Amino acid sequence: MPSRATTEVIHQFNKAFVDHDPDLLIGLVGTDCVMEAIQPAPEGERVEGGGACLAFWQALAEDHATQFEPEQIDIAGDRATIRWRYRFGAGETDYVRGVNLMRVADGVIVEALGYSKTPASEAVPLATTIGA
Repeated sequence: MPSRATTEVIHQFNKAFVDHDPDLLIGLVGTDCVMEAIQPAPEGERVEGGGACLAFWQALAEDHATQFEPEQIDIAGDRATIRWRYRFGAGETDYVRGVNLMRVADGVIVEALGYSKTPASEAVPLATTIGA
């Protein structure tokens, strides 16, 4: 059986979060998968192994109090870049924007690196404001 294309894997991955359907993630994660979450700063939590990555993502997909909104998806061979918005409340500014850098091999996700913009409450000082 031929392996799934990167486009198909990433589409199903995103659909799991948009639809809050953690079962869509089953079979998408490689046994040697490594992911880095967006938190805690500055490095993000590193999760290693297919089972651990799957459990992390399934818990996130199951959370109906949040909403994942893909903004742009670019696929280049075995790599995908997913720009997204993650809503965590009802307020107008209760969201962060970010990006996941994904790698797919043999039809499964083997690497996922997450990065996000810093919420205003944790603002990083800009070079123009340091020492001003």
